[in-house]
Amino acid sequence: MPSSPLVMPSHLEELIAALRCLPGVGPKSAQRMAYHLLQRDRAGALRLAKSLDLAAGNIQHCSKCNNFSENDVCVLCASLKRDADMLCVVEMPADLLMMEQTQCYRGMYFVLMGRLSPLDGIGARELHFDRLLKRVKEHIREVILATNFTVEGDATAHYLATLLHSQGIKVSRIARGLPAGGELEQVDSGTLAQAVLERRELKI
Repeated sequence: MPSSPLVMPSHLEELIAALRCLPGVGPKSAQRMAYHLLQRDRAGALRLAKSLDLAAGNIQHCSKCNNFSENDVCVLCASLKRDADMLCVVEMPADLLMMEQTQCYRGMYFVLMGRLSPLDGIGARELHFDRLLKRVKEHIREVILATNFTVEGDATAHYLATLLHSQGIKVSRIARGLPAGGELEQVDSGTLAQAVLERRELKI
């Protein structure tokens, strides 16, 4: 007699399917994660489930900068120590954190939560450009575009620059160039060419 197919417990099957929603996680990876959580780290599984439940139930988007926040206005936007005349536009929350770590910028932010990508169905509406324009009209003196230097990031920056210039807003773009401590022989030709094009005069 032919052997009957192996039937997986429905809750385990649902867990594996749920884990597959994570980026870069395929069927095999999701299966390994599920087995690990159930067999070796039940406490971790329960902590993960609780954290996800709390995050999904309490985290929203800041009404000003669109970053993740537990309140209508995030701590950064509510701070009176920031330069309210400057607005830096970044793609993702991780980019905002990187900007903050430089400790060279003390203005406000707007997080797009993505970048223009027509092939993926992501356009101006999905990135809330209307909210950005509304934010810019609140006495913003300059908008700094700090999107990534990818094809999509450059396209997003160009689109936003055109949009904001039409509103009479001063727009700048972060510069590309050599990394601090970098050596010329270790830098790719495209980065070096951009560094030459965006060179600045030395004032003694």
